[in-house]
Amino acid sequence: MDTQPITIEGRKKLGQELHNLKMIERPQTVIEIDIARDHGDLKENAEYHAAREKLRFIEARISELGDLYDSVREVDPSKFAHDKVMFGSTVTIENLDTEVQSTYTIVGTYESNPDAGLISSVTPLARHLMGKEEEDEVTVRLPAGEVNYEIISICYKEIVLS
Repeated sequence: MDTQPITIEGRKKLGQELHNLKMIERPQTVIEIDIARDHGDLKENAEYHAAREKLRFIEARISELGDLYDSVREVDPSKFAHDKVMFGSTVTIENLDTEVQSTYTIVGTYESNPDAGLISSVTPLARHLMGKEEEDEVTVRLPAGEVNYEIISICYKEIVLS
């Protein structure tokens, strides 16, 4: 797995989720399985099967997050001059066809939340914006077709993860 950038806050949040799954969710689910097992016939025991399925999900998530935690590189974007688009930049772009402006902050994959304006550095839009300056134009191929944007502004704003 390639090394991916992540903010300090993102790595902290990732560590907290991993800790919660390992130290709280998994032990509670094991207890739920033991209680359901005591109810008798396991073939028709819906609580037992639901708890086993929940444990499988938790184990898979622990594995996924553990791999991610080992592959991230913590980056503090507040330390950079954001004269060009880079990891941690907040970028306002304008669609040149519709004149609609949108603002995005480029973050790591784990931190991505498009509804909150946080886009992963590996998305097509972010990859096309990287290294560009204000007033540069970029053409991005999206599922809906090619879209032309102009970069209106680039800055650093504190990244708040939900």
